[in-house]
Amino acid sequence: MATTIPRITVLGSLNIDLVSYVPHHPLPGETLTANSVAVSTGGKGANQAVACAKLSRSRPQPSSSTSSSSTEAGANDAETHATAHVSMLGAVGDDSYGTLLRTNLAAHGVDVSGVSVRAGLKTGMAFIVVDAPTGQNRIILSPEANHAITASEVEDVAGELGGKLWGLGSVDLLIMQLEIPLAAVLAALKCAKERGVNVLLNPAPAQTLPDEAYDGLAHLVVNETEAAMLGGCEVSVLDDEAGLESVARGFVEKGVKNVIITLGGRGVYFMSEGGGKKGLVPAEEAKVVDTTAAGDTFVGQYALEAVAVKEGEEFDVERAVRKANRASARTVERAGAQDSIPWRDELL
Repeated sequence: MATTIPRITVLGSLNIDLVSYVPHHPLPGETLTANSVAVSTGGKGANQAVACAKLSRSRPQPSSSTSSSSTEAGANDAETHATAHVSMLGAVGDDSYGTLLRTNLAAHGVDVSGVSVRAGLKTGMAFIVVDAPTGQNRIILSPEANHAITASEVEDVAGELGGKLWGLGSVDLLIMQLEIPLAAVLAALKCAKERGVNVLLNPAPAQTLPDEAYDGLAHLVVNETEAAMLGGCEVSVLDDEAGLESVARGFVEKGVKNVIITLGGRGVYFMSEGGGKKGLVPAEEAKVVDTTAAGDTFVGQYALEAVAVKEGEEFDVERAVRKANRASARTVERAGAQDSIPWRDELL
């Protein structure tokens, strides 16, 4: 008898990344010659879907083949010994980049039947400049088809198809970011709450959210810049543990069950509802090559820990943070976005 595995659906962006590796970030008016340039698949939504898929599976064997069919990808999770079924919802343009994104997601085991191709639109793009000596990046987004997703569309799909929005069957966790229109995200939050679906929100790039977005939210994952912006304080407030606790508690008081604040090389601060479980977890040691997708890898591993909790068990948020930290450390040691995300067996 087949074993039912947890189901994760990611609603978010899909982009093509144009990455330049430079000797230093350019100053205003400065022209630089790049050390190298890469074109790769990305987008925070797609990155997090790939992170969930790769971290839930061992590396494919050379002799195995993975179907790229949008209706079949992810259907054979039991056969590939995956720990979760991962579905992607989003939009791409009717161009070669859109085809590349869908094919790449499917090749990593992501169900892409919910990724629509928008006629007459371009696929989203991200222009990334990586400071080669430090691995730090700066990113400019051009949303394109990602911004074609509307609130009414989300509501119509959820209502008319009776849960189709949440993937093929019931879903255990919905993951979202803010690289698609905020109205669509808020509509999905409302639909998820009505259906009792847990949500992990990674509000990046940060923008002001209404208080109802936090009420009942299972997981809020933010970096320190996003935490300061959404928490209404200066980033410097987060320089010590007292400031981190104060900002995290503010989110908990608004109804968030688990607050995670990622701090780069300083580690990760966490707090659970009631404030009983909290603390600062140190970062894992790593030789930084490129920080692109590090946060998305963190979200992917954390999400897998969240859906692995069996009925009657209590979610160990600190354990989830430590495992997510470890996965992120492996990502920053490699160049690229989705290619840099480790497979499950690479963390054993």
